[in-house]
Amino acid sequence: MTLPAQPRAHLAHGIVWLRRDLRLDDHLVLALAAEQCERVTVAFVLDPDLLRGPRVGAPIVQAFFTALADLRADLRALGSELVLLEGDFAQELIALARRVGAHGVFYGEDYDPAMRARDACVEDALRAVGIHVQSVVDHVYAPAGTIIQATGKPYTVFTPFRRRWEAWAAESLQPPVPSRAAIVGKLATGVELGSSLAIPTPESYGHASSPDFPTVSATVARELLERFIGGPIEAYSETRNFPALAGTSHLSPHLRAGTIGIRTCFAAAFHARDRVWLSELIWREFYQHLLVHFPHVAEQPFVVAAQAIPYRDDPAAFEAWCAGRTGYPIVDAGMRELRATGWMHNRTRMIVASFLTKHLLLDYRWGERWFERWLADADLGANNGGWQWSSSTGTDAAPYFRVFNPILQGQRFDPEGAYVRRWVPELRNVPTEFIHAPWEMPPLVASEAGCVVGQDYPQPIVEHAFARIRAIEVYGAVLGSKARVKS
Repeated sequence: MTLPAQPRAHLAHGIVWLRRDLRLDDHLVLALAAEQCERVTVAFVLDPDLLRGPRVGAPIVQAFFTALADLRADLRALGSELVLLEGDFAQELIALARRVGAHGVFYGEDYDPAMRARDACVEDALRAVGIHVQSVVDHVYAPAGTIIQATGKPYTVFTPFRRRWEAWAAESLQPPVPSRAAIVGKLATGVELGSSLAIPTPESYGHASSPDFPTVSATVARELLERFIGGPIEAYSETRNFPALAGTSHLSPHLRAGTIGIRTCFAAAFHARDRVWLSELIWREFYQHLLVHFPHVAEQPFVVAAQAIPYRDDPAAFEAWCAGRTGYPIVDAGMRELRATGWMHNRTRMIVASFLTKHLLLDYRWGERWFERWLADADLGANNGGWQWSSSTGTDAAPYFRVFNPILQGQRFDPEGAYVRRWVPELRNVPTEFIHAPWEMPPLVASEAGCVVGQDYPQPIVEHAFARIRAIEVYGAVLGSKARVKS
């Protein structure tokens, strides 16, 4: 992997402005700062408007605060400190630079269009007062612009992107994953840095913390990767789609907060020679690159024609979906898992997204925003990419005539009903043959199971066959004229 040429600076003291990279290992920004500075201060700036805003929820706030606490403990063990600030980014960084005598700020780029605009303003403000600013791409393995077609255009279909990505990775020089050894001797001591804010709680910003949300830290990330590589990865291709099984890495919240480096994950995938997990990591790269090449996807469909889809305005149906009260067990299990844990299995994410956009004909952005508020791994690239894929509005998306059958999806990926029974306790005693279609239970069976549909558990909010035909007609009128009808 070759990095873009960076202007070199030789500074007595530099600040590393952390954002989505809360770790010390495999950290390109820290490595860059340590190379060019005699002393390095590590800082994070809290944005109260963002933390209290409508697009941030308790799980991801708790995830970041937990990660910050772990990072602070790590730095203190090395005799240094995490400087925690709050307020306007530029003003806080300038004030810190003056306090510690720093003349440079280093940070990792973010591909979120809103963050890119923010960073440009911060850079202008810092340079205006004579502070050297330098950034490096740390959150993806291949920086945007490296994986492009021979014509110079970006890829909009995943498979050729993946092939080019793999060829680029094979051809590029792979440097060692940066370690903390190179930066330890450069860290400014806690005494030099002075006072710092305490790590806040989610409640400080109006959120309710929960012990059931993912614990996100560099320590936990290392443990998860070791567990995954030590066993589940061997059967990953066979088990990854079954939400009742521990078949996935559960590293997505850690990649979001940056408590594990992306190069560390790719190195593990290369070593394990697991092409399926490697492909999933490359999907993440694909969606991140799209944010740079097509920033309009942050607010609008990638497919311009999809803006004309006549979504229904049905807040009651949306509320039923949010609450896990649609009457379809696999959908309700996923939505309840999300609310309880701040996480949802990827297969279930596809099922519930398809249900919202195809069965209920609601705008994918409603679901995307809900996921933003409830996912500990809420990330614009992956979240938006997943929703636009499911709703057939994105690049290389599911064709508009693909409408997931929630009954068949449940029967295939939760055959014994273990996942449903865990998250929908009303159905706990329902026989397996009816677990994904409880409305089909004979009255006597329903009585014995203690679950009368319409009383103990809701009737389906919409009939599948009707919803499927309606979705194909509505989407087809906008996105195509030949609907292939499949169950």
